Amino acid sequence: MEFNSIKQLRSLIDKDKISIKEIAETYVNKIAKLARISLSEEEANDLLKDMNSILDWVEQLNEVNTDSVKPLANISSSTLPQRKDEANDINSTDEILKNSPDKLEGYFAVPKVVE
Repeated sequence: MEFNSIKQLRSLIDKDKISIKEIAETYVNKIAKLARISLSEEEANDLLKDMNSILDWVEQLNEVNTDSVKPLANISSSTLPQRKDEANDINSTDEILKNSPDKLEGYFAVPKVVE
């Protein structure tokens, strides 16, 4: 089945005249050509299986009821919980340095990089 635009494709999918899996089967070779890769028949079948498993997962996501979830276009538009900005004057040098493979006089010791 041919279509000329995404809008036409979406309407075909919505009307159940074409399934997403049929699209995958039709366009495996087209996708490979666009990606400029050559596929053997076995590789094309493997790619089709992978695409079908991805599309199955997407269909499962479409079944999730998200009616009560507000759309989120950008994380910065959501309000994040904030903690109080309190200074902790704790000398934890020994605790931090115990993770170091090499230490010298209370500092991390690293190999010389520039000679």
